[in-house]
Amino acid sequence: MSIRAILFDLDGTLLPMDNDEFTEVYLRLLAKTAMQWDYEPKQLIDGLWKGTAAMIKNDGSRSNSEAFWTTFDAYLHRQASADMKKFDTFYVNEFHGAKAVTGENPLAAEAVALARKKAQYVVLATNPLFPPCAVETRLGWIDLSYSGFDLVTNYENSRYCKPNPAYYMEILDKIGVKAEDCLMIGNDVGEDIVPARQLGMSTYLVTDCLINRREEKTDGPGGKCAEH
Repeated sequence: MSIRAILFDLDGTLLPMDNDEFTEVYLRLLAKTAMQWDYEPKQLIDGLWKGTAAMIKNDGSRSNSEAFWTTFDAYLHRQASADMKKFDTFYVNEFHGAKAVTGENPLAAEAVALARKKAQYVVLATNPLFPPCAVETRLGWIDLSYSGFDLVTNYENSRYCKPNPAYYMEILDKIGVKAEDCLMIGNDVGEDIVPARQLGMSTYLVTDCLINRREEKTDGPGGKCAEH
C-alpha cells in the first residue's frame, strides 16, 4: 500500500495542549477583548458554544462559518456577524496569549517536512471550528504556516466537523485521494482515529496528549510524537 496523503490533526497532536485548559484561557481572552465591542462576557461565551454546536451538527448544507454566525447572531439578538473582522483581529493579536498554556514541539515542522517527502499531499486536518486566521496563529506557535500544507481545514472551507466521517470524506474529495491511500495522525481516538478507520484510512495515534473519552480500544499503531 502506498500512502498518497498524510493528514495531521493540530491541537494535541502537532501542538501539545490540554484542551480544557486551553479552551478556558482562550474564552477568557476573547470575552475580555469583546467587552470593548459591547458584548456581555457570559452571553458571548454561551453564544459561542451554541454556534460551535451548530457547526458540529452541520449536515453539509452550508459552510461551518454560515452555521456558526447564523446561530451566534440569533442567540445574541444582534448582527454580531457584522463584527467578524473585529473578531479576526482578536485571533491575530490577543489570541497569542493562549500560547502560554500550550507546549513546545520542535519536531512539528520536521514531521510535516518528512510527510512532504513521503506523500503527494499533506493536509492539516484540524477540526474546522475556527476561522483561517485562528488556525494560522496556532500554527505559528510551532513554526508552521499554511504554506506547509496542501489543504488546511477551517470553518470557511468545511461543511462538516469531527467526528463526522463526512468531514474526512470532504477532504478526500478535495484532494482526489481514496481513503485507503491516506494516513491520519491524531491524538483523539473518537475524533481522529475511529472515523478515519471507518472510511478505510490508516491511522497513527499520538499519545503525548491522548484523548479517549469513551475508552475505546486502540490496538493500532501509535506512540509519542518523537516516535512517528
